[in-house]
Amino acid sequence: MTTPATTLTDRYVWAAARTLPEAQREEFGRELRERIGDEVDARRESGTATDDAEFSVLVELGDPAALAAKYLDRPLQLIGPRYYLTWKRLVTMLLAIVLPISVGAVLLAQALAGASIGEMFASAFSVAFSLAVHLAFWPTLVFAIIERNPGAGPVDRWTPEHLPALPDDDGRAGRLGDLIASLAFLTLFAVLIIWQGSGAPILNPLGESIPFLDPDLWSFWIPWFLVLIGLEMVFAAAIYAWGWNWWLAALNLLLNVAFAVPALWLFTTGQLVNPEFLDAVGWPWGEAGGVATTIIVIAVIAVTVWDVVDGVIKTVRRRGGSALAIGRI
Repeated sequence: MTTPATTLTDRYVWAAARTLPEAQREEFGRELRERIGDEVDARRESGTATDDAEFSVLVELGDPAALAAKYLDRPLQLIGPRYYLTWKRLVTMLLAIVLPISVGAVLLAQALAGASIGEMFASAFSVAFSLAVHLAFWPTLVFAIIERNPGAGPVDRWTPEHLPALPDDDGRAGRLGDLIASLAFLTLFAVLIIWQGSGAPILNPLGESIPFLDPDLWSFWIPWFLVLIGLEMVFAAAIYAWGWNWWLAALNLLLNVAFAVPALWLFTTGQLVNPEFLDAVGWPWGEAGGVATTIIVIAVIAVTVWDVVDGVIKTVRRRGGSALAIGRI
């Protein structure tokens, strides 16, 4: 069956209604669609082409987020409403992208310096708090100055080209493949962690299998990682059921931190890999050992940071924005 092509009106109504409480969306969408239709018909009667009439009507209505806020009688103000949406989108984008990357860089530097896990967390928290204050304060100050000087800065003028595409069947069909891949990978990962304890192919002189991970980790850390893998499976199912949202993006950040930080701390302090296994393979292979360690740490942090940022980007896209307009919520 062919899906009807969406119009600018469809996209505008969806973009405006998504910010309203669920109970108000249907009535608001119906009223807004009728209003747009009436104004388009009036312009068509005066000789304007349908597409041009629709475009001009939407331009006059303005940013759908601002229209929805007006409907809810919810003020959009910093000091005045003129630059509120531009300010909000900029600050949200900075906090969502710059902050996780900076914290990841601090954790990497602390890990390479051999800091304890407490020092790593303390440094990361200190930097995150200070950076968040600066990212919020300085743009706010600039916009406040601009608002007090009319004509000193450009207004983020909305046009229908900014309208997001409608989600396709809530995206669930496309998420099924991601769910299957995630569950398969996580299951394999858990099996490998358990298997390496007794079935690793490297043997000691007595013919016994040498675990890759330090056996002492079974007292706490290996069960910790296995529980996190189970939570990741539940998280993958939640993404399939509801799609990305800000709550799941925040949970994704917590799960990544809960896995990556202990793993890196154990690895850099020599507690992760079984010393007997390292002896059997001849680690650290001379000067190459330090280089390999650094590469592994950087790779883990890079993957972790990217997974967090990717979750934020997917959340924004599902809400109809773009990676360059994260604050458009």
